Amino acid sequence: MKACFKLAALAAAALLACGPAGAAQADAAKPASAAATPESRQINALADEYYESLARFEPVWATENGDSRFNDKLGLSISPKLREQQFALYRSYLKRLSGIPRERLGSRDQTSHDILKFELESALRLAPFPEHLIPIDQMISMPVILANYASGQGAQPLNTVRDYRAYLSRLAQLVPHIDQSITNMREGVKRGVVQPREPMQSALPQFKQLVASKLEDSIFYTPIKNMPAKFTASEKRSLRQAYRKTIGNKLNPALKRLATYLEKDYLPKTRTSAGWNALPNGAAWYAARVAAMTTTSLTPEQIHEIGLKEVARIQGEYALTGPKMGYTGPAAGLPRWVSEQPKFKPFTSDQQVIDVYRELDAKVRAKLPALFTLMPKAPLDLRLEPELSRATASDHYTPPAADGSRPGVFWSVVNDPKQYGSTGMVTLYLHEGQPGHHFHIALVQELGLPNFRKFGGNNAFTEGWALYAETLGKEMGLFEKPEDYFGHLNDEMLRAARLVVDTGLHAKGWSREQAITYFQDTLGYSEAEARAQIERYMVWPGQALGYKIGSLKIMELRKRAETALGSKFSLPKFHEIVLGEGTLPLAVLETKVDRWIAETK
Repeated sequence: MKACFKLAALAAAALLACGPAGAAQADAAKPASAAATPESRQINALADEYYESLARFEPVWATENGDSRFNDKLGLSISPKLREQQFALYRSYLKRLSGIPRERLGSRDQTSHDILKFELESALRLAPFPEHLIPIDQMISMPVILANYASGQGAQPLNTVRDYRAYLSRLAQLVPHIDQSITNMREGVKRGVVQPREPMQSALPQFKQLVASKLEDSIFYTPIKNMPAKFTASEKRSLRQAYRKTIGNKLNPALKRLATYLEKDYLPKTRTSAGWNALPNGAAWYAARVAAMTTTSLTPEQIHEIGLKEVARIQGEYALTGPKMGYTGPAAGLPRWVSEQPKFKPFTSDQQVIDVYRELDAKVRAKLPALFTLMPKAPLDLRLEPELSRATASDHYTPPAADGSRPGVFWSVVNDPKQYGSTGMVTLYLHEGQPGHHFHIALVQELGLPNFRKFGGNNAFTEGWALYAETLGKEMGLFEKPEDYFGHLNDEMLRAARLVVDTGLHAKGWSREQAITYFQDTLGYSEAEARAQIERYMVWPGQALGYKIGSLKIMELRKRAETALGSKFSLPKFHEIVLGEGTLPLAVLETKVDRWIAETK
């Protein structure tokens, strides 16, 4: 779930997130047009207008979410003029929303009302802050997104001549996007709104690699090398000429301008500070991002304390698990000890890694029906991350296409198979695959929701559900080996430690080195592993908070339901209640679960 955070943050402070189930699903799948009241028509018309505006503003965001209607558009949302126009629209939408009496809406439309209000207010809370002046980092940028599409295995398909022309259209539009990015960064330098230095040093090799010394070697020319046999000779010739002209005459020179600017002009002007609070009005900026990413009113200080408590709790579990693995040292040292044991790094090839995930996939599929009655129809595929982005990528999930043309995909990042640890594979699959992101994000597309709910989302629910899904490994019997349970604990520890370092960096004045050391001490990471993680948080402030905050809320609601309902509690039904209306702000989810508890009693 990596590619769309910045796109969605600019567009609406939203994070993409990203089978038959009886009457509850049937009710949820009823089209909005079935409701006949004037208020219902008003809210659904406004929701549709909002989504269309959002998708046209950020068409790549729409593509990543499975909406393929805008695959030939790139958008220029980083343009200050277009950005202001979009925020003006949001203000008008919020005004119209306030004129729709919520009490006159049915429960489904009330949920749409609540989500729309949250998304608009979150976006407008971020409007005063110049995020467009930092359009590029080592984690995500438009050139790298389009480069990853070149294989045809990403969110943008490359199967037909029309697909090829749509992608070519985006490559042509990438040229003004690059020039706007450079213009924005120059303005950012003048205003003191620049990226921290080390992450941009990590990013530079990516952008140098995108510049081809020979046209045929450009990654953007890859589709031409892989043209389907079904294309006619005339079609192949036409496409080859068009791609050569766009890449050779326009795109490659623009990419060279960008790489040169980053190296010669921008890097020397980047800041030596690590946190967002070093930027102009940075504390308020960070607070706005925290509110959007967690969908709560928790302060950075409160989140920091939650993180410290969770770290201590998980270290208590380490103390019980370590001896079962042959470790007898202090609990805090268990992760480092595990990282040094050759037996937990058994792989010699990428293929061996993906084969283990496929075996795990088959085992999990057999266990899911006992825990879920509401399951997506879309298939899940398992693939290796493309070589270009492996060095800076994290394992992630991309959703299926809404039209069924592309499955959901769990992308596994294997840089060096000999260094790939086996202990975390079970919990990683549960998070990125099923019942984690796939059960949530693929299902959202099948519930008949308004488009802004079908293709949108928020970070706390999306990542919170996936982290909660990891805990189900215990009920599936997948953590019987102590090393697999340690892997689960270690992933939990990562999410807890993120609460500490993200707030530490951006609200408490931590240095990059302090945060790296904390990760090494707490998680047993090597310096390189800790550095990659910390540099991610440096450029994506607040994004990493949603995982643990969302997960803790879902677990709290489950415990509340189990206590209140006793023998009447049904875990599959609880999961249906949580997932059955798509992505919700945490307060809206809590209200829904409380209503279900009251009705079941």
